Amino acid sequence: MDCRILDYSLSTYTRCIVLAVATAELVLGLLSAGPAHGYDVKRGHDAWFPDSRPLAFGQVYTTLGRLERDGLVEIVDKTSGGGPDRTVYALTSKGRDHLSDWLNDPVPPAWGSADEVLRKLVAAIRTGGDAAGFLARQRASHLRRIRELRETPADDDPTSPLVREYIVAHLDADLRWLDGALDRISEQRGTR
Repeated sequence: MDCRILDYSLSTYTRCIVLAVATAELVLGLLSAGPAHGYDVKRGHDAWFPDSRPLAFGQVYTTLGRLERDGLVEIVDKTSGGGPDRTVYALTSKGRDHLSDWLNDPVPPAWGSADEVLRKLVAAIRTGGDAAGFLARQRASHLRRIRELRETPADDDPTSPLVREYIVAHLDADLRWLDGALDRISEQRGTR
């Protein structure tokens, strides 16, 4: 999912679902193949999630700094060949254990958190806004994104179709909820 081209009225969850994955653990996963510079970590992330917003360099280096502080990665080389310092990071055994634990721990199902779509809908209803219009625009935005994902060829990476299927399934579930919410609002207006 490319967050750079989406309509920002999409929910935070839907807009950047892949980014919900823990960045620190992804960095550990990227370093599991061997020592790497921050630039290589960023490139690796962007290759793993080509339909996602690219990982910012600042986030990479901040994350690497935290991981080093926590003993999960270590600096194994530092060079400056006429340009900025190039620091090479590697996993520590503590980092490998942390990554293994993270990969083995199931993700708890999300519940009880109101995302941006729900917040906007409730605000539109409570303030007398055009809730039905908002739902229709949101629905159109979701449909556009699904169409983009289905029409754009996936990368050759074997995980790319899995990521796309996950995103489309969540967008589809959102569409069913949007349709149900629109039906409910229409029924309530008819009974008042």
